[in-house]
Amino acid sequence: MPSFIEELKQVFLGDILIDEESLKKYSRDASLLEVKPSIVVAPKNTDDIKELVALLNRKNAEGGTRYSLSARSGGTDMTGGPLTESIVVDLNKYINSVKEVGDGYAITEPGVFYRDFDAKTLEKGQFLPTFPASRQICTVGGMVANNSGGEKTLTYGKTENFVEHVKMILRDGNEYTFKPLSLAELEEKKKLTTLEGDMYRKMHALVENNYDALKEAQPHVSKNSAGYFLWNVLDKEKGIFDVTKLITGSQGTLGIMTEIKFRLVKPKNETRLLIAYLKDMKEVAHVALAVLKHKPESFESFDDHTFNISMRLLPGMIKKMKGNFITLAFSFLPDLWMMVTGGIPKLVLLAEFTGDTGDEAYEKAFAAQKEIESFHMKTKVTRSAKEGERYWVMRRESFNLLRQHVHGKRTAPCIDDIIVRPDQMPEFLPKVYAILNQYDIIYTVAGHVGDGNFHIIPLMDFHKERSKQIVAELSEKIFSLVGEFKGSITAEHNDGIIRTPYLHYMFNDHIRGLFLEAKNIFDPDRIFNPGKKVEGSLQYTFDHIKIEQE
Repeated sequence: MPSFIEELKQVFLGDILIDEESLKKYSRDASLLEVKPSIVVAPKNTDDIKELVALLNRKNAEGGTRYSLSARSGGTDMTGGPLTESIVVDLNKYINSVKEVGDGYAITEPGVFYRDFDAKTLEKGQFLPTFPASRQICTVGGMVANNSGGEKTLTYGKTENFVEHVKMILRDGNEYTFKPLSLAELEEKKKLTTLEGDMYRKMHALVENNYDALKEAQPHVSKNSAGYFLWNVLDKEKGIFDVTKLITGSQGTLGIMTEIKFRLVKPKNETRLLIAYLKDMKEVAHVALAVLKHKPESFESFDDHTFNISMRLLPGMIKKMKGNFITLAFSFLPDLWMMVTGGIPKLVLLAEFTGDTGDEAYEKAFAAQKEIESFHMKTKVTRSAKEGERYWVMRRESFNLLRQHVHGKRTAPCIDDIIVRPDQMPEFLPKVYAILNQYDIIYTVAGHVGDGNFHIIPLMDFHKERSKQIVAELSEKIFSLVGEFKGSITAEHNDGIIRTPYLHYMFNDHIRGLFLEAKNIFDPDRIFNPGKKVEGSLQYTFDHIKIEQE
């Protein structure tokens, strides 16, 4: 009997990789995990993906080795989302064209880097505002798969708010288009005798019969990437049934995306930045709430460890910025002088205000600055967008700096994406720090303080067996605390291998059972990225921690 690879070569135009170097490359993402695939494929087009699914179904039906498909694009996932022991499907290499940019929308393939997509949309004065900090290296498909958010989410919301349609290949190997449907259109879909009709009948029954329970289960925070977003599929007030709300954030567990239509918006012309340097972490929640009264478009933070690393790696930081090296180097002198004269602040807050003119943006930032005068901290309002660039580089590059330049330890993203309501921060944050301080570890704190969303990254030496135990204990304690506050264990980064086993801290047995039912409707044979969103395993997680940083 011909092998899977032998048969695939007969119908597949793209790349098929089984060499050790390729398998090692695709065994890692930005998480602390390593899972070695058996095959990596890079489809040339949609037909390649259809052939791949069809062959996989045939070979699985024959018995023996069971295959599954895990889509991958930028490889920036922090949860092990695209990692698999079976087949990785690389969409970044060839499925990477921006097809059309129109008035208020863009149609694109999932493998396009956000930076390239952004350049094309900005040519027409529009942009997709839900980019994460990894905007230079992530892809738009990954943004949909994880329901990404970032510094603009405070104002614009997450990726789920900008997806207008998705084309996706389902388990039968056919491509389907999913978009918002009126209830009349839904009834027509349910009449179909195809897989599509079966899916709509079952999904409608699932969300209709459990409507109240799903609405009650929806996390009451501004951002969430945990679980399947079943509570968003049926909008009874608007009379809309929208499966894109389920696909967004599903981490490739329901099918393989081939096309996305995004809604675009026009950016504001001018920005000004309020920078606040906190000496005492106890003040962060109160300062944040005061600034939020003035409605910044973005409200970010990074801590003293990030600031210190940025200063130590100043040449590398400057290279991330555009312009004359000498001029940019001089722009950091005030920060260096502050370190010499007053020490490194415990936390730097960045509140960005926008307007149609520079004066309008400045006045908003200045008003917020006056609001926090009573806290007696050092503050500054920039006079131009350029003046604030170095702070944005520090914030956006904080995780990459840690991954690339911390020696003897490695980043251990596990509690890296927690969120509560901003008004809960004064009570919540002291409890978080109390847990962290039980352990003799270094950690960095950055994130979206305006949303109450914090990225806490421990730095650990996994040559020490105790480190795995600390990760387990931290995860249990922090996620339990988040559950008490009705927050989310992942605001943006999603579940993946690392957090799927902890979803019980957010959702009861009934709701997790509905997640499983949704998975069964789309993928009963577990051919799409199994082990994420449902049926996760803590043992599997800890068995696949990568000791060394790469």
